[in-house]
Amino acid sequence: MTQSTIYNQTHREAGAKMVDFGGWDMPIHYGSQIEEHHAVRRDAGMFDVSHMTVVDLHGEGARSYLRNLLANSVEKLKTPGKALYSCMLNEAGGVIDDLIVYFLGDAFYRVVVNASTRDKDLAWMSLQANGFNVALKERDDLAMVAVQGPNARSIVASLLTADSAARISALAKFTACDADGLFVARTGYTGEDGFEIMVPEERAIAFWHALSAAGVRPCGLGARDTLRLEAGMALYGQDMDESVSPYEAGLAWTVALDEGRAFIGRAALESQLARGDARRTIGLIMDEKGVLRHGQTVHAASGVGEILSGTFSPTLSKAIALARVPAGDAGPVEVDIRGRRHAVRVVGYPFVRDGKALPGI
Repeated sequence: MTQSTIYNQTHREAGAKMVDFGGWDMPIHYGSQIEEHHAVRRDAGMFDVSHMTVVDLHGEGARSYLRNLLANSVEKLKTPGKALYSCMLNEAGGVIDDLIVYFLGDAFYRVVVNASTRDKDLAWMSLQANGFNVALKERDDLAMVAVQGPNARSIVASLLTADSAARISALAKFTACDADGLFVARTGYTGEDGFEIMVPEERAIAFWHALSAAGVRPCGLGARDTLRLEAGMALYGQDMDESVSPYEAGLAWTVALDEGRAFIGRAALESQLARGDARRTIGLIMDEKGVLRHGQTVHAASGVGEILSGTFSPTLSKAIALARVPAGDAGPVEVDIRGRRHAVRVVGYPFVRDGKALPGI
């Protein structure tokens, strides 16, 4: 059965084209995906991300539980409000999901996981809680709105009381605070500055309309996908899954092999490092006309791989992609498009930052 967020009727009244996304009825665009993309890069846009799953962890054993559960180390979280991006792995080192965890108190953490993986995530997290003094509570009473773009922070601040506006304006990246009863985090999935905001459901519709009245453009999942790919951000289920390690997903920076900490999947990761056979995720740009799409075959010097995420970049006016190839020097790379090989450039990613192409792109 398809699920819907509290904003479903609001999207429909605004003329959104709705699609099934991981079992959720969500807006793909409100008329122009390209215009929505540019609104986020140049001004401010908002996304309904209420389909994401929020889980609160309470208990004296919460920190120990997360030390075992996550590949990244919660020991990095020393100040309440600080956030951490991490993968949650199986014993083979494959990615069950990628998530953000917020440190809110000595015995209080908040975790946000993906919508399409909700059931398996909750089952895995509950299973791993055995033996730890921790209680898990899903927060289905919260809606979530991502407000992103160069003007996003100032617009959100204009809707709050002076004290709360000052508090969120002072937030460093990857930190969060309570503001006028909202949970405001300076995080996002677009490569632009902004906030992800958790709103009590009884205030959700009014908050959305207030943002719209203040000039924030509603955006659908289509723009969110082109924005996140330009920003080099991985999508679970497409760029990684349980058969892919963080090293193969380009997420080595999220793995903390801190001394003395056992975590689920660590032995498998250390073995993969020792073998040196982890596949590589690389960035590709196609300078000629054409579109790079998921599933296309990639021919590299190191062997045959495939496109993971590919799209036409509205900011660059070129096709871009993330691809996975065998270990070793990728060398010259070609992509098979309808039976013909086309040369592409291997580049570092992200492709775009702060609305502009990075050097070499």
